[in-house]
Amino acid sequence: MPMFRPAAVALATAVAAAVAANPAPAGETLAAVLARGSLRCGVNVSVPGFSSPDSQGRWTGLDADICRAVAAAVLGSADKVEFVPLNAQQRFTALQSGEIDLLSRNTTWTLGRAAGLKLRFGPVVFYDGQGFMVAKTLGVKSATELDGASVCVQSGTSTEQSVADWFRARRMSFKPVVMDNFDELNRAFFAHRCDVYTTDRSGLASIRATMAGSPEDYAILPEAISKEPLAPAVLQKDAEWAEAVFWSVSALIEAEERGVSSQNVRAMRDSGDPALGRMLGASSDLGDALGLRADWAYQAILQVGNYGEIYERNLGAPLGLARGPNALWTQGGLLYAMPVR
Repeated sequence: MPMFRPAAVALATAVAAAVAANPAPAGETLAAVLARGSLRCGVNVSVPGFSSPDSQGRWTGLDADICRAVAAAVLGSADKVEFVPLNAQQRFTALQSGEIDLLSRNTTWTLGRAAGLKLRFGPVVFYDGQGFMVAKTLGVKSATELDGASVCVQSGTSTEQSVADWFRARRMSFKPVVMDNFDELNRAFFAHRCDVYTTDRSGLASIRATMAGSPEDYAILPEAISKEPLAPAVLQKDAEWAEAVFWSVSALIEAEERGVSSQNVRAMRDSGDPALGRMLGASSDLGDALGLRADWAYQAILQVGNYGEIYERNLGAPLGLARGPNALWTQGGLLYAMPVR
């Protein structure tokens, strides 16, 4: 256990008081979002489980709910989101041009995108891996049997490079069937214009469950050929906005770790637990450092739910996707929230 000298305690107290008295100024994007009164969030055109409009035009999915959670934290209402559907080619341009404030579109965190495109990611909201789906009539049990196959893949994605790298590394050949439009790609696969469909394994599960006439006729092969950590993204140059988004999302994961849900968050805020009081805005104002209101985390959890609730609502119950690596670190998964304190 570390030992603290009285002088160090006094210094820490003075610093904390100075920060509380002089909260960080709002960044350019945060100021624009607050002035506009709405969050412009880029999402996928239609990937059930992640982002897709329902029959009433309401956007649903894990990525859509991440948008809502950020809106609840920043603006106090999860309904203050303008959803902007984007294809793979449009997404980064839309963010860099200012058309959207936040990209929450099953996008992989890579060095090229972070350093090359000057984006800031995180936290990871879904750990995924690229895979292959085939019709069971092909009799294929493993990706190693795909030499010479035609492969449907969407252009403008990291998927396109990963599949080429994977086949080349194994000295196998394949015929890429590349399309820009997601819906056209789906139709091409189910019309048997290609032997194999490749994208993130979660996407394959979504496509099979919602777009195949007979899902049981299709198999997702066991191999995952890449790492695909999916995370929301903002512009790297706006550090204040990046911090607001990062901690709004991290709070959803920490809430699940601490057993705080949309159903009990009121009681947990008033429970007298000092750590929960700080996180939920009852006994301190961590929002000052982010340029947000005191109850930023409380509102996100109350209105949208913790990470586990969001996962089950969008991916667990409707698609049957087990948590796997997306379980909490305390339960054998990879999800580990940075401490909100």
